[in-house]
Amino acid sequence: MKIALCSTYVPFLYGGARNIVEWLQEMLEREGHQVERIYLPQVDTADRLCTQMAALRSIDLSAADRVICFRPQAHLIRHPHKILWFIHHIRVFYDMWDSPYRGFPDDASHRSVRAALLAADNAALREAKAVFTNSRVVSERLRQFNGIDSEVLYPPVFASERFHCRGFNDEIVYICRLEHHKRQHLLVEAMAHTNTPVRLRLCGASSGSEYPRELSAQIERLGLQDKVVLDVRWIAEEEKVELLADCLAAAYLPVDEDSYGYPSVEASHAAKAVLTTDDAGGVLELVSDGVNGYVLPPDPAALGAAMDRLYSDRALASRLGAAARARLDELNISWTHVLKRLLE
Repeated sequence: MKIALCSTYVPFLYGGARNIVEWLQEMLEREGHQVERIYLPQVDTADRLCTQMAALRSIDLSAADRVICFRPQAHLIRHPHKILWFIHHIRVFYDMWDSPYRGFPDDASHRSVRAALLAADNAALREAKAVFTNSRVVSERLRQFNGIDSEVLYPPVFASERFHCRGFNDEIVYICRLEHHKRQHLLVEAMAHTNTPVRLRLCGASSGSEYPRELSAQIERLGLQDKVVLDVRWIAEEEKVELLADCLAAAYLPVDEDSYGYPSVEASHAAKAVLTTDDAGGVLELVSDGVNGYVLPPDPAALGAAMDRLYSDRALASRLGAAARARLDELNISWTHVLKRLLE
């Protein structure tokens, strides 16, 4: 089958939105399909959205037998056999409209762009032969905002057998892009509340230099230079495997994120407990408090206490980690299941 994988991207920014496309391409090609990966640059600003949406609408992919669309607004592409693996809306015009992350005024101009976006999304979503999402959170938003039913299809990681547990050192690791909404700063503050020699390692690239500078200043201000490692760079897959093999546990605590996030799944494959918060969004579909990790209020003292518990009780860390690995099977997170659903 000739399959076109279509998504949008922000140039020079790498993360899970690219992984889901590129890993799926690899799995499809292993099954003998001919695959074209099509990335379209998009800037989610009000003054550019309508022009970009019109351009997407004009793309001709009639040479493909099937089109699978991911990041918005790729779903605007027309095709008689369009499948959506919908990973999020342009959230500032949807669930984040009344949040501090909107970044522009609630005025007539922006409300008109929002209305146009909603109308375009409603039309394009209904053209799809099937709509899948990456989490219950995203499925609920599609139902709430667009009146669209969808099926949750959890994205696996590539070559999950790479991840393994070698032991439990003193470090909680947070391997993720360094961005304010990922809240690495919350864990740094939590470290000031710990009473054990537990350590924290924050590592990942960033879309800018401001937030890493803020984290560095915070670490110095709290006198945590000997307990917190801040490693601002892209972490290669091989190094990620090594860090997760030895760490005490992993952390992932974004603000109301669309999905469980690859950092949580990778840690679970390595049989490591996941530390998160009760407002993290899709992460809560994977992590249950006291079962395969800790789900806590976004409170530094509570997070610090959980880190101390894991440090003081390695048998507990091991038990939670084993449950994290088992949870992946419970949710049927596998490429076999993904290919079966996308290709039916």
